[in-house]
Amino acid sequence: MAMAAVRLPSLSLLRYPSKSLLSCPLSLAPRLRHLRPRASAHISGGGASRCISARSLAKEEVSSSATPSTDRKPSSSYEGSVTPRSVDFNAWYLDVIASAELADYGPVRGTMVIRPYGYAIWEAIQEYLNVKFKETGHSNMYFPQFIPYSFIEKEASHVEGFSPELALVTIGGGKELEEKLVVRPTSETIVNHMFTQWIQSYRDLPLMVNQWANVTRWEMRTKPFVRTLEFLWQEGHTAHATAEEAETEALQMIDVYKKFAYEQAAIPVIAGRKSRAETFAGAARTYTIEAMMGDRKALQAGTSHNLGQNFSRAFGTQFTDENGQRQHVWQTSWAVSTRFVGGIIMTHGDDAGLMLPPRIAPIQVDLLLGFVIVIQSVYEVILINVNIINYQVVIVPIWKTANDKSGVIDAVSSLKDLLLKAGIKVKVDDSEQRTPGWKFNFWEMKGVPLRIEIGPRDVANKSVVVSRRDIPGKPGKDFGISMEPSVLVAHLKSRLDDIQASLLHRAISFRDSNIVDVNSYEELKAVIAQGKWARGPWSASDSEEQKVKEETGATIRCFPFEQPLGKMTCFMTGNPADEVAIFAKSY
Repeated sequence: MAMAAVRLPSLSLLRYPSKSLLSCPLSLAPRLRHLRPRASAHISGGGASRCISARSLAKEEVSSSATPSTDRKPSSSYEGSVTPRSVDFNAWYLDVIASAELADYGPVRGTMVIRPYGYAIWEAIQEYLNVKFKETGHSNMYFPQFIPYSFIEKEASHVEGFSPELALVTIGGGKELEEKLVVRPTSETIVNHMFTQWIQSYRDLPLMVNQWANVTRWEMRTKPFVRTLEFLWQEGHTAHATAEEAETEALQMIDVYKKFAYEQAAIPVIAGRKSRAETFAGAARTYTIEAMMGDRKALQAGTSHNLGQNFSRAFGTQFTDENGQRQHVWQTSWAVSTRFVGGIIMTHGDDAGLMLPPRIAPIQVDLLLGFVIVIQSVYEVILINVNIINYQVVIVPIWKTANDKSGVIDAVSSLKDLLLKAGIKVKVDDSEQRTPGWKFNFWEMKGVPLRIEIGPRDVANKSVVVSRRDIPGKPGKDFGISMEPSVLVAHLKSRLDDIQASLLHRAISFRDSNIVDVNSYEELKAVIAQGKWARGPWSASDSEEQKVKEETGATIRCFPFEQPLGKMTCFMTGNPADEVAIFAKSY
């Protein structure tokens, strides 16, 4: 494949670049916008016995029967730049994924390869949640990827809900299988098969496990990270002696997800209960966290299901209680997937690329606060926050002249020594294969939270200039920050905290300004037509909910846990309503 042309700014623009120069064109960008032929998978998909190929990752979500759109190249300020969000949000999203080197196509249409930088963000999510899962009493384990089809058939609503998305294996070792196998779409069925063997008495309860795995769902409408044929996730599964314990568990885990979204990803999700129509197939109740993306569409960022006894009755998962009676267990399941990476991109990113909250910045190892530094532009250092005890620093010295080189190298050496004494691991990247302009744009694109600038006068004054990724230009700069270790480290930690809080506040303001309270169906239709979220009293039927979906494209995202007080009237029927629902178009 031919390399895309790369245009770089002149050195004179590097110290205070204009916003239009912050994007970094890479050869990957055009690929995510092309709809090119791919080989069909050699297993059955979507519940059919014939081969079905998933759609291109680059395709915006449309109905599965729609004709694929033709290749296109969105308008840009210069060749290869990131499409402005306001011009084409989907093209912007794909450009950022390409240019920030987050993901690429897999050889099978509908699949993606998660590149190291994108996977590092997923690892940051894993590291936080893994700690929380273990703190709440869960243990990690692993279940097989292949599930007998008869397992799926045991729970009627489950098979009905997942049948269109199943990938089936019918031949193994060159021979037709006696029973076709399902490639894991979710694990409730095989979990119950094993729970039935492990649980005999009330002494075996609660049983609480989690697995980090891949799942396959034969999606006809795909979008990188948000919806792909195969994706990564964690799925928790628990069994309890009482309905009350299961309900407590389901609510506890959605709260874990909500805290992660707010405190780590700086995404102000709305937690609540799904409607009957939107409840997970086979669950009694589904709880969700809903996030507003930059285009005001909703993203279901995580779910927790109270399964009741639906699966335990289907599989005969029973225990003997303290009175010697046989009882079916009460269960939950809950999951967060790599779509959260897409949520981070679409919540915080701007026309310069990624904007990562410091606590989710990708280079992470253990559990405290650290920094990754990359010297950038003529005398630039880019700083990435690390949520860890083992700090890692990358320093890339760049110079104009031989005289500058000597001064810069000395400053870098001093800075490296200072950071090492502060317990920060330092790596010097002195590669000369890339120009300063390319490197500056590249690290801006990757969303590094802070940048430290060191010029000749800064070196003489033993000070640095600290620049924030979230505030461009001079307003985001702190001048004359001392290189003295305790002063510099304290200042950087303070600024990283400021950025984390600022991104959350900005996202909250955007969300709240785009949620409109409605008191009639006509008002709801008008709000949805504007691309906003509608919130109003609801006690209507499932059929009326379906009518809203068909006529507006919006669905009930959730009944929020936080509800207004007082009597309410359903805007659809005029009947009394006990709660409000949020409607929105979604991914």
